[in-house]
Amino acid sequence: MIDNTIVWTAMVTPMLPSGSIHFDNLETLLRRQERAGNGIVILGSTGESLNLTAAERREIIDFTCNLNLDVPVMVGVGGYGLHETLEWLAWLETRRVDAYLMVTPIYAKPGVQGQIGWFKRLMDAVERPCMLYNIPSRAGTPLLPEVITALRDHPNFWSIKEASGSVNDFPKYVGAGLGAPVFSGDDAMMWDFAALGCSGVVSVASNVWPEATRLYTRMALERALTCEEVAMWQDASNALFIASNPVPAKALLEMEGYIDCKDVRLPLDADDLQHTDRLKRASQRINDWYHKCVDVAHVA
Repeated sequence: MIDNTIVWTAMVTPMLPSGSIHFDNLETLLRRQERAGNGIVILGSTGESLNLTAAERREIIDFTCNLNLDVPVMVGVGGYGLHETLEWLAWLETRRVDAYLMVTPIYAKPGVQGQIGWFKRLMDAVERPCMLYNIPSRAGTPLLPEVITALRDHPNFWSIKEASGSVNDFPKYVGAGLGAPVFSGDDAMMWDFAALGCSGVVSVASNVWPEATRLYTRMALERALTCEEVAMWQDASNALFIASNPVPAKALLEMEGYIDCKDVRLPLDADDLQHTDRLKRASQRINDWYHKCVDVAHVA
């Protein structure tokens, strides 16, 4: 099922005003993704995973697995302590998850051999497909293409999430993977990356526009978007980053009634987003575009 998934939604983690996890809202969001046919990524950076306790992360995993969703579930695996990360993976291996998203260790800035050793140890410890994640803006150093070349024959290496934002770098990962799927880690870059061998997107935008993002991704892969549509999607995607992710996405989900509370965990703060007019305009344009596309398809 993971091989046919073109959109993976990097899920937000909804909170109650008390600061605890709002599990009713979480189910609402997960069911929206299920209806759209999108794969689910829980406990990524969009899900504020590093701001949650270990007990909360386990609760979210078990809650999600117990919903028996009809779409694949991938779990974010980040951090910088090998022992703790291997313990976490050992626990995850006892749960019904479908894949792992493994990010370059944060803060440490390992070189080629350090990255190869890190990812090999993690992939050796599991029996599920692994997506390796290049996010230099957060990790402090890129996932180096030489690392992909060294690890591409590992039985658990499956794919790459490329979030450098560079059309010059993206082909390096496609080449290093020798046919492994490479996903855009940036909604706004989907059109550009689709021309370079992209297989889909790990998306923030699909939190708020699940069906529309799936359609946009499919049309980008088929090279079926107009210049105006590309520009609209790029502007809307960028609007979700006018404050630190996931602050804008949560604000928009609250405004549109999908969650009850836009709160985030420190060091993030919902008040860092002072103005929401751009978000509202972006959402209106995307929703209008989607409904127009659906109406045209229905008539045809």
